[in-house]
Amino acid sequence: MTSPAPTAIALLSGGLDSATAAALALEAGYRVIGLSLDYGQRHRRELEAARAVATALGLVEHLVLEVNLAAWGGSALTDATIAVPTGGVQAGVIPSTYVPARNTVFIALALSLAEARGAERIVLGVNAIDYSGYPDCRPDYLEAFQSLADLASKAGREGHGPRLWAPLVNATKTEIVLEALRLGVPVATTWSCYTGGERPCGVCDSCRIRDAALIEAGRPDLASGAPELSRGFSA
Repeated sequence: MTSPAPTAIALLSGGLDSATAAALALEAGYRVIGLSLDYGQRHRRELEAARAVATALGLVEHLVLEVNLAAWGGSALTDATIAVPTGGVQAGVIPSTYVPARNTVFIALALSLAEARGAERIVLGVNAIDYSGYPDCRPDYLEAFQSLADLASKAGREGHGPRLWAPLVNATKTEIVLEALRLGVPVATTWSCYTGGERPCGVCDSCRIRDAALIEAGRPDLASGAPELSRGFSA
């Protein structure tokens, strides 16, 4: 009798990185459950993208939980009175788009779901290279959270707790784009822009990083300024 495929929980933001990480888990033979968080972000466009990506990838289930981190603000992504930065990423400076302890909250929820469903992996699209040096996207943070997860869960104490897996943590954005294209990720359906208009703004730091990688990967047609993209972003 064939053993059932192992289960993985993929945190799915709607962005390119998390979609690519989920696709890598599928390629590795996991049945993937997507988990997205409605955390009070200043727009819902990324949640629409997460739902579309989950459908396109054929995830076995996609859950959306509400956790209102906007209640206390502290980030340009949750507080409309804080301007979204457009001046580029500065080395050593954590930008205003950092959401206080966001990944700690998100991964803790994914850990709870993983233990409840008997999942072996928690799949994360975090990246420490091409983004803004967020403290909760770095390898040392992931190592520390793994130790916490092993201590905090029944499965961990019994020696078979879910493992955090961040396959893109040390990849450049161009490498992520190339992986996404290889895996058939619906790139045009993903949403990385910090704003929530009909189309990506093309000027926020996230758009700039994504566009530069798409152009370097030979796909300028998928960059924010491409007119062909209007159909993709309506998904």
